[in-house]
Amino acid sequence: MLVSKKSRYALKAVFELSKRKRDEPVKIADIAKSQGIPQRFLEAILVQLKQAGFVESRRGSYGGYILSVDPAKLTVGDVLRTTQGLPQIVDCFAENPGEEGPMNANSIFNSIWEDMKKAITDIYDSTTFKCLIDKENQKCTESVLEYVI
Repeated sequence: MLVSKKSRYALKAVFELSKRKRDEPVKIADIAKSQGIPQRFLEAILVQLKQAGFVESRRGSYGGYILSVDPAKLTVGDVLRTTQGLPQIVDCFAENPGEEGPMNANSIFNSIWEDMKKAITDIYDSTTFKCLIDKENQKCTESVLEYVI
């Protein structure tokens, strides 16, 4: 499954907000700088994430965005479905009328594509943002241990 640039940026933004305290709003500029996301693109992504109920915005000089969902309950799959829809492994329809498409009921490969789609979706849906934070923290701990001899 190809993950769009918009979806990758959305994942990075949610990850950044997941690492922050949920009661302290983060400015768009800070999220953009920390995760290497173009700020104007990030603004549109955050609006979409807000409409989905994943983030909230706060106005004012101390305003910004906060995560409105517990990172332990928010999955990569939730964000991907919001930003790009359901995963597609291959095109569902034939390019030319009368031609057998890859997901056509008669296609011998249909079960393989469905198995791949299910496996990928299962990984996305079982990976929470808390899990990603834990993995990052473990990685940081491991690299510190390598330098302390």
